[in-house]
Amino acid sequence: MAAGGLPASDGLLAPFQADIRRRAAKVVTAENRLTGGKMSLADFASGHEFFGLHFDGFEWIFREWAPNAETIYLLCDRTGWREMDQYRLQRVVAEGVWEIRLTAGAFYHLDLYRLRVYWRDGRGDRIPAYARRVVQDPDTLIFNAQVWRPE
Repeated sequence: MAAGGLPASDGLLAPFQADIRRRAAKVVTAENRLTGGKMSLADFASGHEFFGLHFDGFEWIFREWAPNAETIYLLCDRTGWREMDQYRLQRVVAEGVWEIRLTAGAFYHLDLYRLRVYWRDGRGDRIPAYARRVVQDPDTLIFNAQVWRPE
C-alpha cells in the first residue's frame, strides 16, 4: 500500500488520488462528528443495544441520551400518563445519559409509553430516541412508544 492507503500497483487510480484522499478525509471527519472520538463507529451504531427499553430477565432497564434535559419522567399506561417519582429517570453520566430500572411487572407486551422532558426554559413530551416500536392512537393521533415483548 502506498501512503494514504492507495494500492501502489494500481496505476489506474493515480489520476484520482487527490479525490480519493479528500473523500477519505471526509469519512474520518463524519466518523469523528458521530462518535466524538470517544468510541468506534461500530459501538456508535450499536447504540440501540444500550439505549431504549430492555428486559434483562429480571427487570426493565430504560436509558435515554438527553444532554440538555434537567428532569425526565417516563409516562405510561401504568402511571395514568402522570409524572410519578418512581418513574423519574436519573442522570447516570454527566454528558446526558439518563436511566431508570423498573421491576419485571412494570411493563407488559403492547404497553404504551413516552417521555416528559424538562429543560431550562420548558418541557415537552417525547418519543424515546431508541424506541423499537411506535404506534399512533387513531383517535387522538398521538404517537407513543410501545413495548414489544411477546411471550
